[in-house]
Amino acid sequence: MQERLQKILSARGISSRRKAEEYIERGLVKVNGAIAKIGEKADPEKDVIEVDGTVLKARQQMLYYVMQKPVGVVTENVSRSESEQSPSVRDLLPKHLQGKIFPVGRLDKATSGLLLFTNDGVLAYRLTHPKFYHEKEYEVRVEKPIEGGALQKLSSGLMILGSKTKPAKVIRLSARRFTIALTEGKNQQIRRMCKKIGHPVKELKRIRIVTLTDPNLEDGRVRELSQKEKEQLLKAVDLL
Repeated sequence: MQERLQKILSARGISSRRKAEEYIERGLVKVNGAIAKIGEKADPEKDVIEVDGTVLKARQQMLYYVMQKPVGVVTENVSRSESEQSPSVRDLLPKHLQGKIFPVGRLDKATSGLLLFTNDGVLAYRLTHPKFYHEKEYEVRVEKPIEGGALQKLSSGLMILGSKTKPAKVIRLSARRFTIALTEGKNQQIRRMCKKIGHPVKELKRIRIVTLTDPNLEDGRVRELSQKEKEQLLKAVDLL
């Protein structure tokens, strides 16, 4: 079946549709040896499509799952001693998915919440590289009542790890609880920010990844994204 080249390149994880248009305009895309034009269609099953000299191969089946990570479970990039003492999120995956999908980013051992798993490297890159500014939202509980001025400081940005954090969306839930939506992911950023304003974190939970939420998913449970969830997420990061 013929489809627009932009859609084909996006579906194969080569680029977003916008970026695909740039490739075509620059003459980097060929169909059956001929330089492609904007608006051109092709059949990925029959036509030979090249991108910058590389023949496009069939994309592997993309898998998208979400886990509610519990406290006490490690994600990755941890020391060997910690790994030996603590279960990993990989251990919570069903056997048939282990080694096939991988966590996008990480949540530290003391943090719970949503963790996306996929084999879609393009999506993972879009969600983790700081240049894309995609939001992740967290619910925070601190040790003592937090004043409005302190929340404003979190919202405006603070100096941590040698640079100022980007503006964040902060909403108070109660005297000790609030949500914060970030577009970056410095190491233990929320914990460092809260400690700096004198309000150490007692509980931290990620409740949203761009468009993805699931308040009813139980700790340790894993489920596949619905078609609607997948499309919303891919569209939000400009991959659809």
